[in-house]
Amino acid sequence: MPSQSAPELRRSLSLLQATLYGLGVTIGAGIYVLVGAAAARATMYAPFAFVLAAMLMALSAASFAELAGRMPVAAGEAAYVREGFRSDRLATGIGLLVVAIAIVAAAAISLGSAGYISVFLPLSEPVLVTGVVLAMAAVAAWGIKESVTFAGVMTVIEIGGLVMLILVGMALEPDLVRRLPEAVPPLTDGRAIAGIVGTTLLAVFAFIGFEGLANIAEEVRDPKRTLPRAIFLTLGVSTLLYVLVVWVALVSVGHAELAQSKAPLALVFERLTGASPRTMSAIAIVATLNGIIVQIIMASRVLYGLARQGNLPAGLATVSEVTHTPLVATALTSALVLALALALPLQHLADLTARLTLVVFALVNLSLVRIKARERAGERRTPANFVAPTWVPWAGIASCVALLILDAVLMV
Repeated sequence: MPSQSAPELRRSLSLLQATLYGLGVTIGAGIYVLVGAAAARATMYAPFAFVLAAMLMALSAASFAELAGRMPVAAGEAAYVREGFRSDRLATGIGLLVVAIAIVAAAAISLGSAGYISVFLPLSEPVLVTGVVLAMAAVAAWGIKESVTFAGVMTVIEIGGLVMLILVGMALEPDLVRRLPEAVPPLTDGRAIAGIVGTTLLAVFAFIGFEGLANIAEEVRDPKRTLPRAIFLTLGVSTLLYVLVVWVALVSVGHAELAQSKAPLALVFERLTGASPRTMSAIAIVATLNGIIVQIIMASRVLYGLARQGNLPAGLATVSEVTHTPLVATALTSALVLALALALPLQHLADLTARLTLVVFALVNLSLVRIKARERAGERRTPANFVAPTWVPWAGIASCVALLILDAVLMV
């Protein structure tokens, strides 16, 4: 354990900065990278799949919001599982699983980023990926307020790009509203339902981000109030943007062309405006770089938190006196991101991230079920500003398990 005189993380993030961080993780990891894959799987029903994924994620978001208020600490998921199951070993395993999710997600986004950057720099993918990861690792090591502010500026740019695409689509695509019934799948169409289920799993990857707010809890001002609000704001804004952007893309380009494009939103922008796709490609680069930064921050904070709790080597809890960031944990995270990005394709990384995330969400929901049960039996309650109804974590568990089972059935 680090000594009492050792440097500690600094509580400096406001609600706006925390929300921008959550949006940066979520949007950078989602729509800019995966809209083509979603169109390939669900065709015109892709918006329905995103709505379904958002509803399922909202259940787990409510559990995270309550637990983050009860236990505002770094390595949040590990702390929740430790409290729920009273098991240090299981908590450490969950913490490492969260780290794995962030690393795999960052690797996937790195590949997407390299694809957009190649529009401007005709270099090989390994060279671009290596440059991207090393540069974003340096930003993440800079300092939490500086790196999150940097990520926040990038988040505003990437959200601005999506809003611009939505507004242009509304102005220039006359069939946008008239074709809305096409987004609702017929319940008798087995192939359509299978495509929606597969896309819902992919959309889980696109919504990964709100839970990452739990892992910067020690760097947020008034975390018991700020974290629940930031979690719900992140999920709500992301859902609205995703559904609108996906529908604009499908109506203006069509699912077949989107599925084939390596830069799908750039294609949509070109088709709608007739202008060069390089503008949207530049915004997509910002979005994906932002996603990499925030995933590296999240994974390094979990490693830091587990090390502080004595479950990992103490060196990972070392905080720089200059930057007040965990440099050793950041360096290890970045090295693993680079290794995976150079070894595996994007869609495999995205599917793996979604599956691992559903396992973690199920265990976090079950932890809250166990905590609430002990309190009903007379154990003293830990206060929280937001309290989820008892049925919510149960429904969260059911939704995660159902998606994993359906995914396994579809893979057979």
